[in-house]
Order: sequence, then structure tokens, then C-alpha cells
Amino acid sequence: MAVKSILLCGVGGQGILLASDIISDVLMINNFDVKKSEVHGMSQRGGAVVSTVRFGEKVYSPINGVGDVDYIVAFERLEALRNLEKLKKDGTILVNDYRINPLPVATAVMKYPDNILETIKKTVPNVITIDAFNMAKELGNIKVMNTIMMGRLAKMMDLPKNTWSEVIKRRVPKKAVDINIEAFEKAYNL
Repeated sequence: MAVKSILLCGVGGQGILLASDIISDVLMINNFDVKKSEVHGMSQRGGAVVSTVRFGEKVYSPINGVGDVDYIVAFERLEALRNLEKLKKDGTILVNDYRINPLPVATAVMKYPDNILETIKKTVPNVITIDAFNMAKELGNIKVMNTIMMGRLAKMMDLPKNTWSEVIKRRVPKKAVDINIEAFEKAYNL
């Protein structure tokens, strides 16, 4: 199997690093060699967060080049647009239809781009949008947006569903296991 890559992107506090840890664990349990990298400079202040998970029979580096990523999992629209060039021509992008204003927009120095999803859909043939925020809100906890995104990603990947559930149960705090499993299942069954 050729090496494949998943790039998760969004804003600090959205659970991207936990999601990349869970994805990595699921892949390792399924006997893939896995390498992970993360960039989270100002993430605690609402800045961009990017994590890459590469997997295959043998992976030598966690780093991707332009046009190397098979799946982008974008937790926020603008971050999807910022990372679009990394997607392969036949890659798939999963976008949470959610907006978080970056500091320059919040301070009125810049304007949030219009029509981000339309721009992405014109550029990429394989686009899946999901309203993870409202799905999480319906479940009563917006912190499970990341698990919703993983549930939708898991549906696209050919890996046993029960492995995902096992890892989620092991990785999330005990008090949040049930809601995270419910969120994963809801997205997986879309």
C-alpha cells in the first residue's frame, strides 16, 4: 500500500490534536506504520492548528508536500481554504461548515472571505460538508465537534468501526465517553 496522508486543520481549542491522536491509534491497531506531526504555535490564543497523520506499510516522514494529502479534515471553513493546496488532485476534503473569526477579522483589520465553500467546490471534485457545530449542539456538547468530524472520516476509510469506538473510549476522559461515542455514531451513520 502506498503511503496515505490525512491533514487535520482548524483553530486552537477545536480538539484537532486529540483527533489526530485517535486517528493515529486506530491506524496503528490496524497494523499501519504511522507518523504524525503537529503545528500549534498560537493555538491557545485561537490561532491555526494543523496536524498531519501519514500511514502505510512503511512511512519515513510525517511531512507532506504540496499536492500530497489524500484527506483534509477541516474543522473550520477558512482553515480549509488555507490548506487546500496540500490536497491531491483526487483527494477528498471534509469541511465543517463553521466560522471562527481570526484576530485580524475580529479586530476589523481584514474581512472574512465570502463564498469559501463555493470556492472549494469549484476547485476540488471531492468535497463533503458537515455541520458539526449544530450536530454537536443538538447532542448538548459543542466540544464533540472533533468526534463528529472523525465519525464522518471513519465512514470514508476502510477500517473496522469498532476500532474507532475502542480508541475513543480509551482516549477521551471517562465522563465524556458516552457523548463522544454518540457523536461518532451520529456522524458515521450520516
